[in-house]
Amino acid sequence: MSLSLSLSAASGKPTRYTMSATPNAAPAGPHNYSRVAFSAAHVVADPFSGVDPSKGAAIDWDKTLAFRRHLLDLGLGIAEAMDTAQRGFGLDRNAALELITRSLDAAAPAERDRIFSGVGTDQLAPEDARSLDDVIRAYADQIEAVQKVGGRMILMASRALARVGVSGDDYRFVYDRALGLADKPVILHWLGDMFDSSLKGYWGAHHFEETLETALAIIHDNRSKVDGIKISLLDAQKEGDMRRRLPEGVKMYTGDDFNCPELIKGDAQGYSHALLGIFDPIALAASAALAALA
Repeated sequence: MSLSLSLSAASGKPTRYTMSATPNAAPAGPHNYSRVAFSAAHVVADPFSGVDPSKGAAIDWDKTLAFRRHLLDLGLGIAEAMDTAQRGFGLDRNAALELITRSLDAAAPAERDRIFSGVGTDQLAPEDARSLDDVIRAYADQIEAVQKVGGRMILMASRALARVGVSGDDYRFVYDRALGLADKPVILHWLGDMFDSSLKGYWGAHHFEETLETALAIIHDNRSKVDGIKISLLDAQKEGDMRRRLPEGVKMYTGDDFNCPELIKGDAQGYSHALLGIFDPIALAASAALAALA
C-alpha cells in the first residue's frame, strides 16, 4: 500500500513524495482485554464548510461518527468531548453536548457504557467566576445535560475552580457537591499545568505531595461515585505513587503518552488502565497490543 503526496521543495517547486507501509490488520473480536482502554477521540473537520472557525465548529458528522464506530469495533472505549484539543480550545459547551448526544445515539445499547463524556465548567469564563457556588452551578448544568441523554461522565478539571479555589478544602467542597449529582460512578481527570497553564495550583496547592492528599481525600470521601481517575502529569513515578494508594476497585487511568506502555503493562505493584489521546491515531496498534497483553 502506498500514498503519494505533492509537497513543496526548498526550490519552491512541487515535488512528489511516496510513502509506503504495510497497514496493521484489525484484530479479530471478541475483544477480551485485561485493561480498560479509552481513546480520547478527536472530531473530523469539514474542510468545505463556510463556518467561520472563530464562531463555531465545522464538523463532518458522518466521518466523525464513522471513526467512533471504528474505535468501538476494535474493543476500545471512547472518552468523548474531553480531550484538551477539543474542550477549552475548540468545542464549546453546546457543541460538546451535540457531539456527546450524537455519539451515544449512534452506539448500540450494549456499547453506551463504553462511552464516557467530559463534563466541566467551560461555559463559565474563569474571569467571571466569583465564588465556589458559581463553579458548582456550572458543573451541575453540564452534569444534568449529559445524564439527560444517558451518558456516563468524566469530571474534567475546571479553570474557573483553579481561579477561585484557594485551598484543598475548597476543592473538596466543590467536588463533593458535583459528585453528589452523579447517577453513576465517574472518572476524575487530573490535568497537569504542562497541558494547561491556567490549571497551575490545581487541588489548592503547588506541591505534588499536598495536591495528592487532596485528590485522594476526595476519592475516599466519594468512593461510591468514582470509577477511577485519569492522571495527565507525564510522570510515571507520581502516577504509580497515587495508584498504590487508591481505594480498592478505583481504577487508575494513565494519560501519560510518553510512559503508557510500561504503566499499562504494570509491575508487581499493579498496573494502570488507559485513557489516552494517542489511542486515537494508533487505535489499530493499541488494540493489537492490548490483545497480546491479555
